[in-house]
Formats: sequence, C-alpha cells, structure tokens
Amino acid sequence: MSAALALGPRSPLDPQAPLVLLQHGGLDNLSGKTGLAMLRYRSGPIVAVVDPAHAGEDLGALTGIQRAVPILASLQEALPLGPQVAVVGLAPSGGLLPEPLRRDLLAALAAGLNVASGLHTRLGDDPALAALVGEGQWIWDLRQEPEGLQVGAARAAALPGRRLLAVGSDMAVGKMSVCLELRAAALGRGLDARFVGTGQAGILIAGTGVPLDAVRVDYAAGAVERAVLEAGQGLPEDGLLLVEGQGSLCHPGSTATLPLIRGSQPTDLVLVHRAAQECIRERPGAAPVPIPPWSSWWPWWRPWPPWPVRSAAWRPPRVRAIALNTSGLDPAGASTAIEVCQNGLGLPTDDPVRNGGATLLEALLGD
Repeated sequence: MSAALALGPRSPLDPQAPLVLLQHGGLDNLSGKTGLAMLRYRSGPIVAVVDPAHAGEDLGALTGIQRAVPILASLQEALPLGPQVAVVGLAPSGGLLPEPLRRDLLAALAAGLNVASGLHTRLGDDPALAALVGEGQWIWDLRQEPEGLQVGAARAAALPGRRLLAVGSDMAVGKMSVCLELRAAALGRGLDARFVGTGQAGILIAGTGVPLDAVRVDYAAGAVERAVLEAGQGLPEDGLLLVEGQGSLCHPGSTATLPLIRGSQPTDLVLVHRAAQECIRERPGAAPVPIPPWSSWWPWWRPWPPWPVRSAAWRPPRVRAIALNTSGLDPAGASTAIEVCQNGLGLPTDDPVRNGGATLLEALLGD
C-alpha cells in the first residue's frame, strides 16, 4: 500500500480503532484544538494522549473534558496500551511539523501503528516516515484536494430537509462543536441528523467530509456542494444536515464563509461567537482587528438578509440563533453573558457545549 493515502472524502480510520493522540504542548491552548475535539466527541477508544509538557496530569482538570485518558510523556509509553493508530492532534500555525512530534511519529510507524494527520505538511512526503510504512500500514494525510471536483451549481438547494451552517465571528470559536452538539440533541429526539465535516477534526471524527482549506478557490463551493449532496442522500423531509463552518466573517485572512454558503445552500445559519471577545485572535505583534459591534450585524438576522448571504445562496438563509462560547467564564458569568446577548439581539442564545444543544435545536426547528 502506498505510504500516503488520498482517499477523497472517506477515512481509512475505523471508528472503533484504539488510537493515541499526539498533542505535544497543545492540551492547554488552541494549537491542540484537533485533539481536544476528538477527546470530546470521538465515540471510539482513545487509549492515551502524548504531551510531554503535561505528562501525569489529570485530563479533566487540565481541559475540562471528562474522559478517562492518561497523559503520557512519549509514544513509547503508550504502546503497551494497544493503540492501532497515532493521530496528530495539533493544528499549529502554518501547519508545520514540530520535531518532537516527528520523532514520536517515527516511533509509531516503527512500532507498526498507522498514522493520521490533518497538517498542511504531508507526512507521506517525508522520506524517513514513508520508509517505515510496512505491509498493511498507512499514513493518511487527509488535507488533500479530492479528485474530480466541479464548480458549484447550487444543487444542494434541491435537497429535502434543513441545512444548517455554522458561521463564526472568528476562527476557532467552536463552529464544529456547535454542529456536533446540535446533532446529538437531534438524534436524541429521533431525528435523522447528519454532520458534514469541513476541517481536519470534523473529518477525523465523522470519517467523511471535505478538507476545505486544501481545495483551490475555484472549486471550493463545488467541493462543499459534493460533500453535502453525498451526506444528504436519502435524507427525509424532517432530516437535518449540519455543516461544519470554517474561517470567520470578520477575519481579513479568511476565505471560507462564502464557498460554504454557496456550496451548502443553507436553509438556516447559527452565528458562533466567543463571549467578551472584541478583536479577532491573531499572531502576537499583529495589529488588532476589531470584531464589529453586534448592533452593526443586525441585517444578518432579518427575514431577508443582505449581501453577501443574498448573493451567495439561492434562497437566502436566516440566522436562527446565537451559539455563545462561554468557556472562559464561570457558570454565573456564562449565564449572564447568554442572557445579555439574547436580550440585546432578540435571538435564542445558548452555549451548547456547556448546556447541550436542545435550546438551539428548538430555535432551528421553529418556524
């Protein structure tokens, strides 16, 4: 088998395969968001997390994720626990592979493990890593443009059911988490709810999707459209497609929102925002970019939104609710922030990660 797999939207990662997450300094910051998302939402077994900076600490106390997984100092310490796949849980700026993580990847392949990665740096192109891939082993570099893409043609607008797209005021505010919490709430109500991953964590969790930031811009809407059409096959009239958002409405370097709207043709939007955040998060030393005040966003949730939603979607969607990321607040502060946001905007508001997705689901399913 070739060292580097390019399998389009389908993952070679068995949902129940025991895996080890390689975090390497990413357990307490956004550089480790891929692994943190897998710890929170992957249903299959995770036998260990490798993060030398936090080895021996309690995962729940460190991250708030209540999952009984040990934090170890190296890949070698994890091998007795029986992992079959080593997954890169980091999403470092620029997508470069840190050398300590590379050493653990070498050790994983030498021990017979498979490897999955969503980094921009393709592991299968590393001669030392590729040389260690034995018979039946694989390296899955998921951040590759699928083959046979076409430009978008608004075909998703003809699908039955509802299509919800999460859009964010900034990057890494929890758009994927909102979709997965809504899906869990919908499944709990007996609805047919399906998730479309568009980033590395979402694809690793769902096993399908499209790595949007690996697609040439001319084909971005078409790539989203194809993923949505595949996920929507056989969807009933009361079904729900939840499309993971990428990028930001406010970030000057983001290009993802319009292709997502054009490709998914959403019937509904949920706006995701981090409580009390006033500027987009950027590299240290960069000039701050303010997030516009909520009062200037009001046209987005009128019955007939303006450009760019009107120009991007065949039938312009409407913002149904606000998902407020309150992870930086205590329970009392979170409740206050949710109430202030809801009263100020007149839209249902909640933190679905903290409180579950039922409130936002009700808003979505309402008329």
